[in-house]
Amino acid sequence: MRTSTRRSHRLMALAAVAALTTGVLAGCSSDSNDTSSNSSGGTSKGKTTLTVGTFGVFGYKQAGLYDAYMKLHPNITIKEDVTTRTDVYWPKVLTRLQAGAGTDDIQAIEVGNITEAVQTQADKFVDLGKDVDKSQWLPWKNAQATTKDGKQIGLGTDTGPMAICYRKDLFKKAGLPTDRTQLAALWKGDWTKYVDVGKDYMKKAPKGTKFVDSASSVYNAAIGGESQRYYDKDGNVIWDKSTGVKAAWNAAMAVATSNMSAKLKQFDPTWDQGFANASFATVACPAWMMGYIQEKAGTSGSGNWDVAAAPTAANWGGSFLGVPTASKHQADAVALAKWLTAPEQQEKVFAKQASFPSTPAAYPNLKPAAATTTYFSNAPITQIFSDSAKTIPVQTFGIKDQPIGTAITDIGILQVEQKGKTPAQGWSAATKEIKDVLGQ
Repeated sequence: MRTSTRRSHRLMALAAVAALTTGVLAGCSSDSNDTSSNSSGGTSKGKTTLTVGTFGVFGYKQAGLYDAYMKLHPNITIKEDVTTRTDVYWPKVLTRLQAGAGTDDIQAIEVGNITEAVQTQADKFVDLGKDVDKSQWLPWKNAQATTKDGKQIGLGTDTGPMAICYRKDLFKKAGLPTDRTQLAALWKGDWTKYVDVGKDYMKKAPKGTKFVDSASSVYNAAIGGESQRYYDKDGNVIWDKSTGVKAAWNAAMAVATSNMSAKLKQFDPTWDQGFANASFATVACPAWMMGYIQEKAGTSGSGNWDVAAAPTAANWGGSFLGVPTASKHQADAVALAKWLTAPEQQEKVFAKQASFPSTPAAYPNLKPAAATTTYFSNAPITQIFSDSAKTIPVQTFGIKDQPIGTAITDIGILQVEQKGKTPAQGWSAATKEIKDVLGQ
């Protein structure tokens, strides 16, 4: 799953106030006659309520996993604590981790926050690597959640191989090809070619529609295919010198300064409404986005959405499940986290909403649900995302990766896209925000 952030320290302060005023510091879990141990086996004899803190749409509820687990464990009740936006979610989690109370029993951690969690919050999480077969997960996925001394604070959920989801009904009305293979060939290898298709779309765009949801969407997709992002391998901040950032920024500016963007802020209610109203024809589409589209676009989108390969192989998003040491039910929480991230369960989430697993053992068995396949015009979903996953470049993440990226999208790009600022002014606004985030 995925992301966005305003001034992180301000949000943390707000989250702290909210926590104090609502009494969440008393703890999120509840139980009756709980006798759970602190081992990883899950030994509660009484009724125990476990809370799972997530953001966006993880698919566990939608795939029926919570119900299945509770059926297997009648003493367990699971409640999902969902925050729509990660820019609100993660600062809230940090505040509660630092307070030592108020966390959920399981906390999802987005890939843009995992380095910060590993480097600054590892002592606040249970070591999950001791009692699992680590070979179940992609090695690089395990490495992202592991400290230098070998403590693994999270188990991998999904990854985010990239595609382009598009409304073939709108493409047809605009006089453009609707065949996914033909479209992929038109923009293959370069996001500027994707922008060129957008220019053609806008020449005969159906009334009230735009080519793409936002310039930030293009930025996130493009940066996901760059080997050089915000940090170098030694942990030095290089965002302002990064060739990858420059390329992604230029692609986003080509959209932001044109008429092809719906100018929506991703993960805001207006963005959700844009899906429902079919107000844009394409969206950068990591695998997890497919579940989001189905939920927000509703039945009217079924058979109108299709999927094509992205201009470049890229990864956007992907998450982990961690168990805070503040959990009152560590044993049960660890057992649930292990079960939710096992290959069998990752297969089921993929079947429901195409979230691409981080467990290779699941790959031979991946079959999208018939409803998902129908919704996306019988696109070869597994093949498209597998092909992308195989060639995603190795990327280095840093401690402030997520807030740096969000400053660029939610401050810099939006300044240009929504407020009519020049690209130079947008870059300057992003620079100021990033320096604030980095304490410079």
